[in-house]
Amino acid sequence: MAALARWCIRRGAVVIVIWLATFAGVAAAAAVTGSAYSNNYDIPGTDSSTASRLLEQRFPDRAGDTDTLVWHTADRHTAGRAETVRSADVERRMTAALRRVAELPGVVTVTGPYGTDDTSRISADQRTAYATVVFREPAAGLGKGEVRRVLDTARSAAVPGLEIEMGGAGAGLTETAGPAHLSEVIGVAVAAVVLFLAFGSLAATLLPIATALIGVGTAYAAIGLLGHAMTVADFAPMLGMLIGLGVGIDYALFIVTRHRRGLRQGLPVAEAAQRAVATSGRAVIFAGATVCLALLGMLVLRLSFLNGVAVAAALTVALTVAASITLLPALLGLMGTRALSRRERRRLAEHGPQPRIVPGLATRWASFVERHPKVLGAVALAVMVALALPTLSLRLGTSDQGNNPETSTTRQAYDLLAKGFGPGFNGPLTLIGSIDGAEDRMAFTGLTTTLRTAEGVASVSAADLGGGGDTGVITVVPTTAPQSSDTSRLVERLRAEVLPKAEEGTSLRVYVGGLTAGYDDFAAVIVSKLPLFVGVVVALGCVLLLLAFRSIGIPVKAAVMNVAAVASSFGVVVAVFQWGWGSEPLGLGRAGPIEPFLPVIMVSVLFGLSMDYQVFLVSRMYEEWQHTRDNRLAVRVGLAETSRVINSAAVIMIAVFSAFVLSGDRIIAMFGIGLAAAVALDAFVLRTLLVPALMHLLGGANWWLPGWLERTLPRISIEPPDPDPDQRPLPVPRPRAPEDDAARTSVP
Repeated sequence: MAALARWCIRRGAVVIVIWLATFAGVAAAAAVTGSAYSNNYDIPGTDSSTASRLLEQRFPDRAGDTDTLVWHTADRHTAGRAETVRSADVERRMTAALRRVAELPGVVTVTGPYGTDDTSRISADQRTAYATVVFREPAAGLGKGEVRRVLDTARSAAVPGLEIEMGGAGAGLTETAGPAHLSEVIGVAVAAVVLFLAFGSLAATLLPIATALIGVGTAYAAIGLLGHAMTVADFAPMLGMLIGLGVGIDYALFIVTRHRRGLRQGLPVAEAAQRAVATSGRAVIFAGATVCLALLGMLVLRLSFLNGVAVAAALTVALTVAASITLLPALLGLMGTRALSRRERRRLAEHGPQPRIVPGLATRWASFVERHPKVLGAVALAVMVALALPTLSLRLGTSDQGNNPETSTTRQAYDLLAKGFGPGFNGPLTLIGSIDGAEDRMAFTGLTTTLRTAEGVASVSAADLGGGGDTGVITVVPTTAPQSSDTSRLVERLRAEVLPKAEEGTSLRVYVGGLTAGYDDFAAVIVSKLPLFVGVVVALGCVLLLLAFRSIGIPVKAAVMNVAAVASSFGVVVAVFQWGWGSEPLGLGRAGPIEPFLPVIMVSVLFGLSMDYQVFLVSRMYEEWQHTRDNRLAVRVGLAETSRVINSAAVIMIAVFSAFVLSGDRIIAMFGIGLAAAVALDAFVLRTLLVPALMHLLGGANWWLPGWLERTLPRISIEPPDPDPDQRPLPVPRPRAPEDDAARTSVP
């Protein structure tokens, strides 16, 4: 590390040029090749995935995106009578608008309710009607302008009392979530304020931000290229940016803080930067490696959809770590003493080197925790348990356009259709039959009669046998909404009871697809593999901490604390998104189930981030323990000396993560709120209260390791001792307690 830091400092201009050239080259390549992200969350081998594949193969005319134009008459009167969608003026306006929509580029067909005997597209109260618009391309291949023209053309028929909205995957492209990258700008701006308050120097403030932006920017472009080599989810770039900005600024913060400390102690700029990278830089590499391993733990699930997310996020973290240990020291060398504020430079010139001084508040807090470990530990535990309770009601399921903000056209269309045609209309189930012979065809067509009498079914379409004669389609509309647990139970009944009876005695095989069926299948697979995944991530983290701190107690406590942080952050996510506490005021839409893949991704990210603070806190305690073999002193010194930088880093992460609530994407907002809550609890409750309290209560047992294991384990060092023993700070004094005075004055 020292040699790398020395080279980067001496060749600072070369290092900066290399990073800028890399960023420009990767960004240019990504711009030329374009993106190839996927929003297909199907899991091969499941019922819903098979249904989707057969539908695409046998009914290619249904492969394009199908959206819905909805119109509704409200408080519209003519000659004293309330108008309906069948009124002459409304029919004339909408017929002309639909004709113009059908002539737009990219539109294959438009099917409306007028000019036909089919009344199924008009609601029973005749106040709502809809038309289906089939595009030539799937939603992923449509342009925003292409869909916007359809909506604008349809809305040209609108008059007071006639509302026109549009729903569907393509319609979602028209939703405007605010200026591009607004959330990132706000997060970085708040981080800059926190850094300036911590450093008092504009130059020192810009260093972590510049380093993180270069690393994350390069990763963001690289993820675009990665999408051409493997399946990468459409939200992976934003998720990578969210994680990368948080850890990137924090990692640079730790190194800059150590560099500034060296400057205040009178070290030359080059030597201070070299020591910062050789000490804090090693901790950054260890922490970053832990985060990457936790993210790559998703690979054990063997799901192509999550593989891309894991690699993309790990790539972002790896590049931010690389920027912190190469680009940052180059910038520190060029910055000179301007990493200190003017007041600090003036004090250094007038009074000479300053010993390392622990802030008074941090010292008092560390001593307070030492004196009251049981009470403070109990309070921290109560807070974590209370916040974790909502996790017990966690429900994984469908998140659709009914969860969009109520002002969006997709949400308006969703609500109008649900009100006019029933809540299940927005999430029909698609039954795909694999047919072999006349007997199978008869059984499949007869299935419609059975389905109409099934509990929870609102309507059933006629069997469509147009799939080359060997495939049929039946559309089933449930009586309940796609997000309802009753709809999930209907899927289970169809698969377990209704369909097996229809298939009995034939070679017919019927698959259940659709929105609810797909998400239920996804959730079932994820839940079945979650214990293995959590076990692998926890085991990897424990092994790394065991090697670093040569203790059984430290890894076990870290695993328990990480589980507590995950459970409590899930509780916050459930309260906001599933229970709807504040979701509408925050612009996050209506309450609904949690995305099935959220637990896996959040567990991996949170375990990695929690390990960061564990490493930075305990490494200082471990250093003091090695010098003194005094557990109380080690815990007190470690908490006092690291609490300020850990808290500053936590505030930055919370600001960055919270800002992503403004992204306009429900999934990213879930990650933002969940990660912000986890970091806040981890830094201000677990690492500040519960961990030091437990370590005081356990005493020397914290550092216990069996002799045979001590001899077997290889020795690694996260953060080596300060190269200059004279610069090592004096132990943090513990304020004298009243019982100490009583003991001194008592008579034997």
